[in-house]
Amino acid sequence: MATVYLDNNATTRVDAQVVAAMLPFFTEFFGNPSSTHEFGAHVAPALKAARQQIQALLGAAYDHEILFTSGGTESGATAILSALDTLPERNEIVTSAVEHPAVLNLCQYLEKIGRAKIHVVPVDAQGRLDLDFFRAVLSDKTALASIQWANNETGVILPVAELAAQAKSVGALFHTDAVQAVGKIPLALKDTEIDMLSLSSHKLHGPKGVGALYVKKGVKLTPLFRGGKQERGRRAGTENTPGIVGLGAAAEICGKHFAEDFARVKTLRDRLERGLLEKIPQCRINGGGAERLPNTCNVAFDYADGEAVLHHLDRAGIAASSGSACASGSMEPSHVLRAMNVPPVALQGAIRFSLSRETAEDDIDRVLEILPGLVARAREKSPLWAEITQRQIA
Repeated sequence: MATVYLDNNATTRVDAQVVAAMLPFFTEFFGNPSSTHEFGAHVAPALKAARQQIQALLGAAYDHEILFTSGGTESGATAILSALDTLPERNEIVTSAVEHPAVLNLCQYLEKIGRAKIHVVPVDAQGRLDLDFFRAVLSDKTALASIQWANNETGVILPVAELAAQAKSVGALFHTDAVQAVGKIPLALKDTEIDMLSLSSHKLHGPKGVGALYVKKGVKLTPLFRGGKQERGRRAGTENTPGIVGLGAAAEICGKHFAEDFARVKTLRDRLERGLLEKIPQCRINGGGAERLPNTCNVAFDYADGEAVLHHLDRAGIAASSGSACASGSMEPSHVLRAMNVPPVALQGAIRFSLSRETAEDDIDRVLEILPGLVARAREKSPLWAEITQRQIA
């Protein structure tokens, strides 16, 4: 049975060119980049090259603004905790109701232990941030505003450059979780007031377990991990050289093929959405009225159990998800969709399809062939759907 993978916001396949770039650093060039002998000397330039590759993709001013981490969660935690440490006279954080759990859960914990006061900015029915609310809660007590660049469930893009400028006007730092945005939309950090940005390798066809934190030149940073002097004293621990090389290679590939990938993937996503809306009654595209990532489709089917539909999709060889992989296993409806006030009849019927440059037209055709029947079967088990159907017949 042919398989279809449409869960790329959870993780992506590592590009073959990325694997090839990494392999020598497991075997031939295995030295510690901090070592002064020849084995280390061969490795240190590879780290600098990776910084430059990421710098280019982000549109950053300097390669030393790139700090290597284990991934998006560590990067975000470093940014948030550092802001509180470096601005001790400020104890408030502004974030959004639709942030990834890596940011929201940490903020909730900091508030619980009395370390910070958290302001959570609501969104509208399309997932767009309440800009008036954001401006109203900024003050001379704000240490950091942390707002995602693009939502991992709906793909809705938030105006982070504008938000960063507003945060700067009250002397606050600004961090953005750009894990889903990097490699999918054009970025030019040197032209913004963004102080810190998180990214993760495995969302852009790189290896898992490695990521980066962009820290604008001049922004003070306290390390999350203390010990050695790696990463200019900002992140202790021997660098994951193969992973970093892989991240750099993935960033370079994204940059080279960005324009064509953007257009092709968006065309496939739009085709998928048109087909679903035509073939399946009472379904809605969550965030469809807002600016979104080109690869993300979050669709909700009224009166259908989304988990049951996903199970049957999986049995048919189609991989999708109900939202964030970090929240999988939870029986609670998505906090993102609840924040958008998605109606109760649709909350449990939401599915996320996330495409990549590897997605083919045949993949979309397969979903459009299989999914309408699966949704119809799921609705047969809903008493409310049966009542509506009977009413329509009558």
